[in-house]
Amino acid sequence: MNKTEPSPQGFEEQLLRDLTAHVAQRAEAASEARPAGRRARFLHGWRLAGAFGLAVTLTAGALVVQTIRVGDQPPTASASEIFHLAAEAARQQPELTARPDQYVFTENLATIRDLPASGPYQTIRNQLWQSAGGVAYTQGRYRPESDPNGWGELRELRINDATDPTKDLDAFQPPAYHGDLPTDPDELLRYLRENPVDLHLPEGADEEAVYGDESMAYTTARLMLQGYVPPRSLAALFELLAREPGAVVISGDVVDAAGRHGVAIRMPGVIGGNEDLLFDRDTHVFLGRRGSVVRDGKESLHTAVALLRIAIVDRPGQLP
Repeated sequence: MNKTEPSPQGFEEQLLRDLTAHVAQRAEAASEARPAGRRARFLHGWRLAGAFGLAVTLTAGALVVQTIRVGDQPPTASASEIFHLAAEAARQQPELTARPDQYVFTENLATIRDLPASGPYQTIRNQLWQSAGGVAYTQGRYRPESDPNGWGELRELRINDATDPTKDLDAFQPPAYHGDLPTDPDELLRYLRENPVDLHLPEGADEEAVYGDESMAYTTARLMLQGYVPPRSLAALFELLAREPGAVVISGDVVDAAGRHGVAIRMPGVIGGNEDLLFDRDTHVFLGRRGSVVRDGKESLHTAVALLRIAIVDRPGQLP
């Protein structure tokens, strides 16, 4: 069986549909004052979890996409070595604690582009309040990075039923605070095998094959990076990812959506595109993700998400 990385559906996909709809509405309103034919185009239905794009450089109001060539220049370290350095960096981070009734606040910059690989890129700033204990719905708000006053309303983001996208599931999102994770890589691997993330697979999907695949534990580990993992557990997570076969370091300099220079590790098992994890080039702190799509042998940026800050707060809408 081929190893695959299922693109998670559910709250993240709904989150991004809401985000792009909000931005598109603002662009539609603003475009009424401009000549016809100059309206901005936005991607609808893009996913956060499985697509975080090609190497990008932010210029004054423009996003320049660089072609990725694996192996053009010998990487200074292997993927495994980068993950081990990231683990050491994680151990140095201060630990945040959270009660089940609190929220994990994250703020990031996301660049998005229409599919198929055409049209302009847009940069969005979004803020999320995810339930630390999984006892409430995630809430979020968004704005175009070019419009400091363009925040949308704070609203709940609910998981959709994969068989009926118009229907909300009754269950809350899983906890965003992963405080109970083992701190030993071997124990963590066993834990992740016994507690895989719910991918909300569409009807007819071979759940036994997906959840039984040996790569599923690594998929779960990577998706946990969207919440908060305490330092020692985060170090174990990176040590575990260092074992995943097929990961490679992308040659050359990488600049994330926030303009930070880093190193990218391309993860295996993605169908129809590529997913990279980004780490600071000097400190090896985790920066975010990027993903690309491949069509007719050509690779192009789909999305890039740069994590700016993470904190624990008491209620949705509260800023740290």
